[in-house]
Amino acid sequence: MPVKKKRKSSGSDDAGLRKCKITSFCRPATPGRLINSEDHFSSKKCLSWFYEYAGPDEVVGPEGMEKFCEDIGVEPENIVMLVLAWKLEAPNMGFFTKEEWLKGMTSLQCDCNERLQEKLDYLRSQLNDAAVFKNIYRYAFDFARDKDQRSLDMDTAKSMLALLLGRTWPLFPVFHQFLEQSRYKVMNKDQWYNILEFSRTVQADLSNYDEDGAWPVMLDEFVEWHKVRSAL
Repeated sequence: MPVKKKRKSSGSDDAGLRKCKITSFCRPATPGRLINSEDHFSSKKCLSWFYEYAGPDEVVGPEGMEKFCEDIGVEPENIVMLVLAWKLEAPNMGFFTKEEWLKGMTSLQCDCNERLQEKLDYLRSQLNDAAVFKNIYRYAFDFARDKDQRSLDMDTAKSMLALLLGRTWPLFPVFHQFLEQSRYKVMNKDQWYNILEFSRTVQADLSNYDEDGAWPVMLDEFVEWHKVRSAL
């Protein structure tokens, strides 16, 4: 999950902090204490856990998020962090409020880093359920966009698509090349939603693509571009 986005900062590192990296991998979890299976979830402990990372505004921000990721042994850019943000129903990239933390971690029954580490495989498994993945994919659009904009800037859109579809959609590398040379500077929600549907229903050779279907113009242009490129 891209977690280093700052609110309204004018620092020179803002652009780098805001972008979601394409790479996605997970370091081995840092060994922690063993959890007794008879230990019960503690709301008080969960709140204390939150304050290990929260700032004075009672929000886990970019710095706290970086330390949190380090402590659970997961890179901020790993897709499991996006799944966790979805579980916490967090609307802002790189920020967890106290309410989001307590509600989400209670549902996961996690009150410490070790318990969350034990849930990472479960969180990753959510991506294997087509219906759940669709919900996470749709959530990612609003999560990643600037809240004063209705669309995703294209750099963020490409990076988020790589995170979500890069390893599962055979045509993604070609689609990414199309976006690189296209006239589009932003991606709206309708385009975002339809890219997932396209990736699930249209075969890699485009043989079942319906030219009379209700696809956005962007995808029609992609198909034409790909056909011309393949014919060269």
